[in-house]
Amino acid sequence: MSKSKNRKPKKRTLKNSFIKQIVEVFAHNPHTTYNYKQLSRSLGIGDKASRELVHDMMYKLEEDNIIEQVHRGKFKLREEHIQDFVKTKEIVGEVDLKKTGKAYIISKELEEDVFIAANNTYHAFNGDTVKVRLFPKRGRRKIEGQIIEILERKKTQYVGRIEISKKFAFMIPDKESMPFDFFIPLENINKAQDGDKVLVRFVDWPEHSRNPFGEVIKVLGKPGDNNVEMLSIVADNDFPLSFPKEVERAAKKIENKVREEEIAKRKDYRDVFTCTIDPVDAKDFDDALSLRKLDNGNWEVGIHIADVTHYVTPNSVIDKEAYERGTSIYLVDRTIPMLPEQLSNLVCSLRPNEEKLTFSAIFEMDDKAKVHKEWFGRTVIKSNRRYAYEEVQDIIEGADGDYKEEIMKLYHLSSTLREERFRGGSINFKSEEIRFDLDENGKPLSAHLKIQKEANWLVEDFMLLANRKVAEFVGLKKYGKSQKPKTFVYRIHDVPNQEKLIQFSEFVRKLGYKVSLKSRKSLVHSMNKLFEDIAGKGEEKLIETISVRTMAKAVYSTQNIGHYGLSFKYYTHFTSPIRRYPDMMVHRLLQRYLDGKSEVSQDEYEEYCDHTSEMERKAAQAERESIKYKQMEYMLDKIGRKFIGKISGVSKWGLFVAITEVKSEGLVAMQSLADDYYYLDEDNYKIIGRRFGNEYRLGDTVKVIVKNVDLMKRQMDLNIVHEEEIEE
Repeated sequence: MSKSKNRKPKKRTLKNSFIKQIVEVFAHNPHTTYNYKQLSRSLGIGDKASRELVHDMMYKLEEDNIIEQVHRGKFKLREEHIQDFVKTKEIVGEVDLKKTGKAYIISKELEEDVFIAANNTYHAFNGDTVKVRLFPKRGRRKIEGQIIEILERKKTQYVGRIEISKKFAFMIPDKESMPFDFFIPLENINKAQDGDKVLVRFVDWPEHSRNPFGEVIKVLGKPGDNNVEMLSIVADNDFPLSFPKEVERAAKKIENKVREEEIAKRKDYRDVFTCTIDPVDAKDFDDALSLRKLDNGNWEVGIHIADVTHYVTPNSVIDKEAYERGTSIYLVDRTIPMLPEQLSNLVCSLRPNEEKLTFSAIFEMDDKAKVHKEWFGRTVIKSNRRYAYEEVQDIIEGADGDYKEEIMKLYHLSSTLREERFRGGSINFKSEEIRFDLDENGKPLSAHLKIQKEANWLVEDFMLLANRKVAEFVGLKKYGKSQKPKTFVYRIHDVPNQEKLIQFSEFVRKLGYKVSLKSRKSLVHSMNKLFEDIAGKGEEKLIETISVRTMAKAVYSTQNIGHYGLSFKYYTHFTSPIRRYPDMMVHRLLQRYLDGKSEVSQDEYEEYCDHTSEMERKAAQAERESIKYKQMEYMLDKIGRKFIGKISGVSKWGLFVAITEVKSEGLVAMQSLADDYYYLDEDNYKIIGRRFGNEYRLGDTVKVIVKNVDLMKRQMDLNIVHEEEIEE
């Protein structure tokens, strides 16, 4: 073999210094086109003779295949020479696509997001994993780049409204994060009619096409119909609209009966006081509490969880479907269950006066809620009473009721656990939940806030205890020479980013509040006080939203780093296997280790954790979208009516006002404020009138009139009413 064949190809070099200067301009902006006048200007050349020389050199460079003519007289550097003349770096990241078509790349390789112009997105969609070539950075300008390869499509199905013409059709997606309409050939519209809501699968995006190509895989129905809109939300967040027939058939074969031979294998709690406490409209009861007094004066508290994994075996059709879904979804008017109703509402549900199989965490506690003994294993129960939260709350507040003594003892023990948790540094994050009263067609008749009270906390604190103790039981045990705990599924919450905390502290300071960053203890104390201080104020929702964004997101992982928000070193999800797949994984792993079996593959389970974390995020997004839709639907017939609201956001577009009655948010456009010319004081979260000095500040109470509601866009337009001074 000759030596020449082993040589590496040399990079293209340029000897002529003038040509070098020309190529350098192209190299600094490798995806920008220039004509000879623009290029001359960039080189600082103004005289006619030199500009003509630039003109000639550009055509010479075209002949040498260094630049290419994109349009008549306009050139850019050829793609294959970017590496020759431009010092570039390539990164991998996730696309955050905006409705304008531009994008930002979020990458673990860089602290700063990378800006991508609309003409450099390479047909990427929002959420895609892509490879990006960075442009040479100039001065203090933000990092820019170009997407050069799509490594993984995050999403391939989209919901929208179809518009059909004689020769073709287009689908206009519902989500603003998808700014491209889909071109649909008529043979692929699947009997859809003009104006229908449809589910479209992405097929291809030819290089020179302005639009992606798709095909209709399901016709959902007419826009505005409640069922169609709810199904649209489910489908657009990548959840299936129904169970496959083979899954339903497999579920129907599971009998709702506890056999004597199975009872014999378990601890029997059928004769111990046991109850469930759930929302009044709940159907899937996956946790129950038991209580009995021991001979030594202590209390035995049982947290009994539906033994779903007894019925759903690994790799069965039901298990595979549950894993793909990852979680149940709780929309305003319906539940999209993770498991078929035969299991979720009947076989596994801990219904009163029925024998049920459970996986339990049993604790011996004294009157101060100190745990002296613990036991984990499979049990059988028979619930004495099904309570709604409201019933238990009435008992706590003094009313008579069934098993009052037992309920009050559970309440006092849970209250002690709660106090101890907050002393230990748990942050009391709060969020508002809207509840709608619906008619038979799903139309909202009224709306009100869900109020968390002592009855909710009673259940929450025992569930937190079980989750923490199960995680400690596995995580604190050391095995073998390596002295490592076995692979397990944890619910983790990372330490917040210090820079985000500083920004949050500065944000609330401008609103008159204080968050101390001296230590974790001072941060927790000041955050909990902040949530108390903002309760009921206009800025409450905004501060709560930003506080959650400031913190890291809780996710599932085999790598335990603890739960920052709860201040637990070990934490998992054990208590809701009917509606969360990670809890099923926890049940299987816990039983495996109780049986003394070997550990599982950490890499394999980390992949499961990533998937279920992502499905949880999508479910939360779907739930928010359904609430937003119902809020707008509730306001639809209230155009022209006046409401009291609080300014919940301030921007260059105007004021966002949350109507007190339903917490629905609308925009008071800046141009609608006709009494003055207003400008934005961004630093102080207010707008100010130039002539008269009127101010509208974040948190102010205002009276507004509803001008317009766009149900499809989930948007509402409001105007300020200047009738009288409004008191708090």
